[in-house]
Amino acid sequence: MANGERIFIAIKPDGFQRSLVGEIIKRFEQKGFRLIAMKLIQASEDLLKEHYIHLKDRPFFDGLVKYMQSGAVVAMVWEGLNVVKTGRVMLGETNPPDSKPGTIRGDFCIQVGRNIIHGNDSVESAEKEIGLWFQPEEMVYYKSCSQSWIYDE
Repeated sequence: MANGERIFIAIKPDGFQRSLVGEIIKRFEQKGFRLIAMKLIQASEDLLKEHYIHLKDRPFFDGLVKYMQSGAVVAMVWEGLNVVKTGRVMLGETNPPDSKPGTIRGDFCIQVGRNIIHGNDSVESAEKEIGLWFQPEEMVYYKSCSQSWIYDE
């Protein structure tokens, strides 16, 4: 592949409870990205506090951690050319009313506190978060049979 850029995507408890997991996976697959790791997890308080450490001084931090602990999270790693930039466009804006129709948040969300999905805004944050949520041996590397139909190699 042209590059092995990866993004960490987490379907939050509201996305899981609303049965949107399949739709979200479908969108990333149809775009041409490769799923290389996925697990259903009840995230610990310690994991979530580390994940959201950059928000620790914000007034909503404790509520966010509590919310993310309230149900199942689907943690995934996707790989592909420009997956971070493209993935962020696919997700839409953090605040759903600012998201365009056709994006995940634009199609399925109303309020920022229930925006169903998390995705990285940089390659650096992706690598950090992938390391928090997954061990290296949990990644599955393979060549997709459709790779030559997606990439001009």
